[in-house]
Amino acid sequence: MSIGNSPEDDRPSDDLRATTPPAVEQATGPSDALPSIGHVLRQARVDAGLTVDEISTSTRVRIPIVQAIEEDDFSRCGGDVYARGHIRTIARAVGVDPEPLLARYADAHGGRPAPTPATPLFEAERIRSEPRRPNWTAAMVAAIVAVIGFVGYTAFGGSGADAAKQQAADGASPATGKPKPSATHKPTRPTDPKADPTDSAIAAAPRDKVTVKINAADGRSWISAKDHNGRIMFDGLLEQGQSKTFQDNQKVDLVLGDAGAIQLYVNGKQVSNEFQPGQVERLTYTKGDPEVG
Repeated sequence: MSIGNSPEDDRPSDDLRATTPPAVEQATGPSDALPSIGHVLRQARVDAGLTVDEISTSTRVRIPIVQAIEEDDFSRCGGDVYARGHIRTIARAVGVDPEPLLARYADAHGGRPAPTPATPLFEAERIRSEPRRPNWTAAMVAAIVAVIGFVGYTAFGGSGADAAKQQAADGASPATGKPKPSATHKPTRPTDPKADPTDSAIAAAPRDKVTVKINAADGRSWISAKDHNGRIMFDGLLEQGQSKTFQDNQKVDLVLGDAGAIQLYVNGKQVSNEFQPGQVERLTYTKGDPEVG
């Protein structure tokens, strides 16, 4: 059960249409023209029996942005690229073909825009990460290593200094044989608790886990990755040429700010896609993929 306005409450009344701001009326055209983008999306949502809260939950587009789009206000989307991505996502959620709406948006806003950096989306839809708890195990291992290193340095370094002082006091003596190699202390290195799987691990991806590799081959993109519990594994910008690998026991949820710049490898196989530059994509992969979940 979703808490929010019921579909009946979302139906525009005669009073609301009578008080439509002039800016919206000008953007949508005269009354005998085609309905506006926001009107089409709103009417399709109401016909499908969905609330704004339910659309926000299924598309991960925030409620204020969904409401603004239904009112033909695209200023809160963060740019033309992200407005097109939100229109496409919401249209699919309410069962409407997004292409005519995208063409109408392009006509109203001067054609298709050039790809926009992913920073506005990163600021507008940044997913708040959970507070990180201190890693006491790693701190304890580091303290133990420091103590071992100090003891080793004191033992071997001190004995070497004493020997040098004794030799200086007795005077230099000719060497009678090959010098013995000095003992060296190798401090114990702390074990890395968790590292990203390498390319060889991708090639032999285990069947009981989901392994997703993201490669920013054609440009930089903001990405977000979550495990099956909703915990964030990564949230930030991936520069061109960089790659990230994520692994989980059940599924991996992705949000790609510029999907056209990304190459995907799921469970050791490359995923072919037709993502366009600047396109926002939300994807889910499970053990049986590489098809989108």
